[in-house]
Order: sequence, then structure tokens, then C-alpha cells
Amino acid sequence: MIRTGFSNEKYISMQSEHIENRIAQFGGKLYLEFGGKLFDDYHASRVLPGFKPDSKVQMLLKMKDQAEIVIVINAGDIENSKIRGDIGISYDADVLRLIDAFREIGLYVGSVVISQFNGQKSAVNFKNRLEQLNMPVFIHYPIEGYPHNVSHIVSPDGYGKNDYIVTTRPLVVVTAPGPGSGKMATCLSQLYHDSIRGIKSGYAKFETFPIWNLPVKHPVNLAYEAATVDLNDIVMIDPFHLEAYGRSAVNYSRDVENFPVLNAIFERISGTSPYHSPTDMGVNMAGYCIVDDEACQKASNDEIIRRYFKTMCDVKAGKLKPACVSKLESLMSQASISVDERPVVKAALDRSETLEGQPAVALELPDGTIVTGKNSALLGAASAVLLNAVKKLAGFPKILKMIQPEVIEPIQKLKLDVLGNHNPRLHSNETLIALAMSAALDLNAARAFELLNELRGCEAHATIILPQVDEDIFRKLGINLTCEPKYYTKKLYHK
Repeated sequence: MIRTGFSNEKYISMQSEHIENRIAQFGGKLYLEFGGKLFDDYHASRVLPGFKPDSKVQMLLKMKDQAEIVIVINAGDIENSKIRGDIGISYDADVLRLIDAFREIGLYVGSVVISQFNGQKSAVNFKNRLEQLNMPVFIHYPIEGYPHNVSHIVSPDGYGKNDYIVTTRPLVVVTAPGPGSGKMATCLSQLYHDSIRGIKSGYAKFETFPIWNLPVKHPVNLAYEAATVDLNDIVMIDPFHLEAYGRSAVNYSRDVENFPVLNAIFERISGTSPYHSPTDMGVNMAGYCIVDDEACQKASNDEIIRRYFKTMCDVKAGKLKPACVSKLESLMSQASISVDERPVVKAALDRSETLEGQPAVALELPDGTIVTGKNSALLGAASAVLLNAVKKLAGFPKILKMIQPEVIEPIQKLKLDVLGNHNPRLHSNETLIALAMSAALDLNAARAFELLNELRGCEAHATIILPQVDEDIFRKLGINLTCEPKYYTKKLYHK
């Protein structure tokens, strides 16, 4: 069982109170840049056991009458069809998903900002589509000399060219589908326009990681570096905070590097800067809500190992550079951990060895028991391990068939003869549909189907890079999957 290391209730209470105080500090209007994910923050829930993936949303719901959402998307990301790696959809599609998700829980979405707009045709089409859906859209433009030419940035030809975002509530939450969207620039542009209009307003930043009041080398902060290896973020002592207050605080390299310029922009807009350090800008209370540091350290070390495998697979797929693997190896060395601490790795490799190198998947159940799965004539290894796992949870004998061959064979016939696929084995999604169909007629299958939710939070490892459809199913089931950086075939194209 995973030990709880984080108090979610305390976090929601402290965080909302702290943000309300920051709103009051700036006279009743705050632009709050939200880094990371508002929805589905599974990284935080993995490294801070007890943190709920929707904690930040729940915190905002306590303030929903004061808050409105502004979603920012970079025009270049629209033009280049940039994809969110975690859920596999484009950034522009994710904007629509986020609007729907916010509305469904009662949060007000005021507008969308298209940043770095330079006439991109796809961005124009997206703007038109949003406006047809009655969503206000504002345009922000590239600024020559950004971010260092402060006098030009804070001028009618800089921020002054941007559309002024019309907002109606004291807390304006500025979020985006992913990094590089232009959230901070959007907030600062609004401060400039507000100052011209005589409106008092301020800016703050909400980033869960790194946690500013934990040590630099704390596993939680090392896990943040592992998660942002593609950005090459480095967790470090905030020198501005140390100089101003004589106390150590942790921040990351990009914020530290950008602070002098950001401070100059604040001074140019308002005459004085409200902040003495990049840490001052943050409102994150997560560090105060850790109730079992040892549990969080263990969970974070596990996450670093998972990130190591993911990075190796991304390098294999050409998504990342080999230097990223070296960075992960360095982080593992700093944390004094190795892949041997992930039991499913050895179990999967050992099972593959007995199969003379054929694919195998191992899954660790909540009680520490490990089950494995292999390819067969009917099922892929990922499908087999899921069925074996729920069989074990139900106490069924391994030889029990919960899905009869006569259920599987028509699906295979559909795949091969109708849809033109070449692989007859069922992927995880197809297997779960077959299990659901069997559950309508078979009590054993029904019992196994009910136990699928018990796999949430379990660990799994595959000896090959699994097809995307299998990875997606494991993610939706809440199983923490890692893979060896190896494909099953020598083909150049892999789905």
C-alpha cells in the first residue's frame, strides 16, 4: 500500500487563503499565471501521495465567484499542430477541451488569447472557429527585442499593440495547454494596459514545482528536474531571495535568469517592483502540506526511475536528444537510486528471458505480488497481464478463461478481414471490450471487470515499447507503466 505523504485538505484551504491575500495586496485585481496542469496533475499525485490530480481545480472552486479563466495558446503551436505528449491531442484541440472541462465544473472561462500572432493561417482559422462558438478571442503580437529591450516592450509599440483582455473578476487565472504558450507575457501585457487605464492590479505565479521550501536535492525537486528534462530546468538556490532576506529558497534556473528583466518591466510599468526575488512571485503552499516526508521521498525516487525509462523511449523514438538520458542518469546518481528498486523491471526481463526474448509485461499488485503476461495467439502481452492481474485479485485459478475464444475470434476476424490489420492479437482496449461483453453473461468475468479499478496506482514494466493504444489504456486505468527502449519489430514506422 502507498503511504499518504500529503494533506490534500490542508493544501486546498491554505492555497485558496494565500491567493485571496495576494489579491488584496494588489488592490483587488490579480493576474495569476498557472504553470503546469490545472486538470489531471498526475505528476504531483505521484510524487506527493495524497495530492489529488484535481486539487488545484478544487481550490479554484472555493473561489469560483471571484475567478475567471483566460486560456493562452501560441499561434506557432497552432500552425505546427503541436501535440500534448500526455494525452496525445493538439494544443488547439486541448483549448476546446479545457473550455468544456472548466465550464462543466462551474468555472467561468472569459476568453482565449492567441499569442505571438504573425498572420498564421491556422491561427486565423482557429480564431474564427472560437468566435463562431461565441468565445471572445484576443490577439497578442511578437515584440521586437523581447525580453531584454524593456523600454520598447513597455511602450505603445510593445505591449501597447496587444489587445486589452476584458476581464470582470478580481482573480484572472491565466493558463495554457502547455509550456511556451505566453502566459507570463499575457499577464504583464495586462498590467501595462491596466496602468494606462488607472486600474490597480498585480501579478503572481502558481507553480507547484520546484517546492521552494524544500532542499534543492530533495527527491521531490529532483523529480521535477526529471519531468522537465526537455526544458533543461535546473533547481537551484534563489540568490535574490537569499540576498534580500538572508534565507534560502529554491527556484528553477529560468525564473532566476529572467528575474532581473522581469523586475525591470515591473518598475517600468508601475514605478516600483512589488517583488525582491522570483520566489516572492510564487503563491505555492504545497511544501507546508507534506505530512510524511519519507513517503514523499520514496514516491519521488520511484518517479525519477519511471522518467528515466520514459526518456530512453523518447530518445529511441527521436523525440528527445541522447543528452537527456545522461541528465536522468545524473539525477538518479544524486538520489542514490537505480532501476533495481523497481521490482517489475527484473520480473519482466526474467519472464522475457524464459520466453527466449519474446515480449513480456510485469505488473505489481497492491500487496506486492507480481503477475506477468506474454504474447499468445489471441492476446498481446499487455492484454494478458491485465487479465492475469484481475484474476489474481479475484482469487481465480490462472487456467480460468474469463473471455472465451469464440468471443475473441470474431474480433480478430474484424481486425484482419475487414479493417486490414496484420496483427491478430487483441490490444488492451479490444480485450477490455471483450471482457465487458463477457461480463454480461459470465459471473467470473463480471467479478474481474469490477476489479479493474483496483489496478489504479499499480506499477508495470514492458520489455518492449508498447503500441500507443496499450499505453493509453494503462494510463487511463491509472497504472504507472514503463518500457524498455526497444521495439518488437525492426520496422521503421511504429504506431
